[in-house]
Amino acid sequence: MTIKYFYMKKSVATLLLIFISTMTFAQKTNMTPERLIQLGRVSGKGISTEGNQIIFGVSKYSFNTQKKTNSTYSVGIDGDEVKKIAKKDANLHDKSISPDGKYKIVVKNEKLKKVSGTDFHPDVENSNVMIYDELNYRHWDTWEDGNYSHIMYRSASDKKGKLIDIMKGEPFHSPQKPFGGDEDYLWSPDSKSILYVTKKASGVDYAISTNTDIFQYELATQKTTNLTEYNKGYDTSPAFSSNGTLAWLQMKRDGYESDKNDIIVRVKGKDLNLTKDWDGTVNSFNWSNDGKKIYFVAPVLGTVQIFEMKVPTSEKGISSPRQITEGQFDVTSIIGEVGDKLAVIRRDMNHANEVYSAEISSGKMKQLSHVNDKVYAKTNLGKVEKRITKATDGKDLLSWVIYPPDFDASKKYPTLLYCQGGPQGALSQFYSFRWNFQLMAANGYIIIAPNRRGMPGYGVEWNEQISKDYGGQNMDDYLSAIDDLSKESYVDKDRLGCIGASYGGYSVFYLAGHHDGRFKTFISHDGIFDWRSMYGTTEEVFFPNWDLGGAYWDKNNTAAQKAYNEFNPTTYVDKWDTPILIIQGGKDYRVPIGQGLAAFQAAQLRGIKSKLMYFPDENHWVLNNQNSLIWQREFYKWLAETL
Repeated sequence: MTIKYFYMKKSVATLLLIFISTMTFAQKTNMTPERLIQLGRVSGKGISTEGNQIIFGVSKYSFNTQKKTNSTYSVGIDGDEVKKIAKKDANLHDKSISPDGKYKIVVKNEKLKKVSGTDFHPDVENSNVMIYDELNYRHWDTWEDGNYSHIMYRSASDKKGKLIDIMKGEPFHSPQKPFGGDEDYLWSPDSKSILYVTKKASGVDYAISTNTDIFQYELATQKTTNLTEYNKGYDTSPAFSSNGTLAWLQMKRDGYESDKNDIIVRVKGKDLNLTKDWDGTVNSFNWSNDGKKIYFVAPVLGTVQIFEMKVPTSEKGISSPRQITEGQFDVTSIIGEVGDKLAVIRRDMNHANEVYSAEISSGKMKQLSHVNDKVYAKTNLGKVEKRITKATDGKDLLSWVIYPPDFDASKKYPTLLYCQGGPQGALSQFYSFRWNFQLMAANGYIIIAPNRRGMPGYGVEWNEQISKDYGGQNMDDYLSAIDDLSKESYVDKDRLGCIGASYGGYSVFYLAGHHDGRFKTFISHDGIFDWRSMYGTTEEVFFPNWDLGGAYWDKNNTAAQKAYNEFNPTTYVDKWDTPILIIQGGKDYRVPIGQGLAAFQAAQLRGIKSKLMYFPDENHWVLNNQNSLIWQREFYKWLAETL
């Protein structure tokens, strides 16, 4: 009787479990724009001063309240209970405070140049004129107003104490514009000096150069020294080890924003390039707690992984990096080291950022935060897999293919070719809140995202090939990828679309004149349409100078002339014959408004079905959540109409 009763109970329990599982599965629904936008967005803040707690932040937006909330949490490296804490209780090291506790760094603006009409004509109080006599008059999404961000310091104990401007009178920015933060400054271990990053250039020189340097200001003498004067490219992210060794990131070539990024350490007065002979590029790095190693993250084969390197005492002791993690995910940043593990931020194409631990010896990972687990538990997620295609030059081309959640190989699906921006940005396991592959798949589309020429993670040669060849091999890579996938029986070859933003938007405009009838619809967001106009209105002129080869008026420059003519989308507008949605941000000064407007006007005048979605207050991205929702709705409305 006891045994029979046991098996009866077990059978009932099993049936109940199956019923619950079935109910749970039945309750799952596909990703929606509203659900995507309201996901928690996780960011690492640091390791507590005690060294045993990981501090991270979560921001969430609610359509009900139309507000964004920001919360702070702590969790142990072994997955202890996640606790919500007040921001003031985060107990994090404040890098603005000097190690001896006496001083605090403060970033403030100093007005150094006259720009506004009232600057020049104080009696005309209601004017809104801006007057410039040199570049750079605007940057990213902001017009220059004569103010410069400067590093200053004061007594740590006196909030109203006298501020000492270590860059007084200098028309240069630190932190750097537009994205620089506290990674651009730090105290020396002895509290006697401040190191900071700036580009000491103005006018045309500022617009055409990437030559940032690391400067050291001595408090006692007020003397400033350029620590990296010999290097003509980017010098960024200086950081001291626990034993006082300085390291930073460095690119060699001036004007090349996507140059190989190396880790430099200054040992006994000599600068050692730890990654010079490693065939890759570094995203960011962290010192180990004992100061003997450096951990870094870098793209590799369509993912972003953690590596480590020992710090040698001489050039002869430099060894190759060891890859710690491996898998179909991105490690976007290292928060810090706790014991024998690293606390990191990880994501993949199915999941937004979460906090993970990674064992340094084995790379084994464990999820520590679970901000969005409940959302994903009720969301059907599609499969993401690698696909290798032979490119036209015989090389292997890796693409990510994302399938609808309810994929059935016996059916046919409309398919989208996704064109990545950059042009030298990694197409890894990223999770976008705008170009979200799961949301596309949830709407019934297969997506193929090729790691075409120009992307990091496949060696420096692959990464650099795209420069001065915008309409060449990488365009062949796009078409090779979509043609290869189209051989599958489940791909509806009569319903192919092509989408992308920035350089991806340029790719859309270019392919619209070169697709030979492959595509039934196009979507371009903030894409380059006319290289001549782009050269005349973009702000960081070093970008087209390097990647196109120079100015359009340089008739003796073969590379530049090829770019402005053969690789210019405007050259092929006469071949446009396919519906196109064009999206443009009004405050996008990287790819200015004229690009989108000119493309829309060309399509309209040619009688092509077209639509313009214009965001007056958005820059190169869409940051407003209400705008983002409309973006998503119009995106899928267009696909439904045209594909």
